[in-house]
Amino acid sequence: MTGQIKKTLARWWTEWLRSVLLIILLITAFRSAVADWNDVPTGSMKPTIFEGDRIVVNKLAYDLKVPYTTRRILQWSDPQRGDIVVLHSPADGKRLVKRVVGTPGDTVAMSDDHLIVNGEEITYAPLAPGLVSGRTPGVSGRFLATEHLDDVPHAVMISPGVHCLRTFGPVQLAQSSYFVMGDNRDESFDSRYFGPVSREQIVGQATIVAASVDPERHYIPRWGRFLHPLR
Repeated sequence: MTGQIKKTLARWWTEWLRSVLLIILLITAFRSAVADWNDVPTGSMKPTIFEGDRIVVNKLAYDLKVPYTTRRILQWSDPQRGDIVVLHSPADGKRLVKRVVGTPGDTVAMSDDHLIVNGEEITYAPLAPGLVSGRTPGVSGRFLATEHLDDVPHAVMISPGVHCLRTFGPVQLAQSSYFVMGDNRDESFDSRYFGPVSREQIVGQATIVAASVDPERHYIPRWGRFLHPLR
């Protein structure tokens, strides 16, 4: 009986379990080094990214790492101002989604919700068509605008009356340091509070909303946000 069980287990391993483990290994290695997704639980990036969005993270945007590690094999780029990145928070290690507003060597400041980079105040304009896709929840009483950060126009949201850090700096960024902020400027836990992030803490670039559901409406799909590019 024991011999029969061993033969059965050996056949089970050969015909099924080994293949399943190989598939799992390939999938997890792909997610670790090539591309992954990130479910967004908070509104710190509204009106660009909403709660309930599932975003695609391009982990090859800047470099190639050894799977399951932060060790870099090759590097061909670095995060630029305006990029939306996924990073590990210096405060608690959690994965966050933020926008890069300052790169190594920059001086970053803010005055009354107006961003200043290298001594130049970033320009703002009314919200441009196409920057926000689908129904925009939770913006009642807020101001939406287009922020022109270098050549990357993107939407930002200001929430009057919310207690937050609207004025800070200037902050001089060291080598391999980045200043990141949420597009929901007054309701975002970002570099204003935990400081600049290192290059090694940046996981990859968020490129597109793969899918989206509305938590406030029984998780019905937001079809208009499916495959919506992020900028």
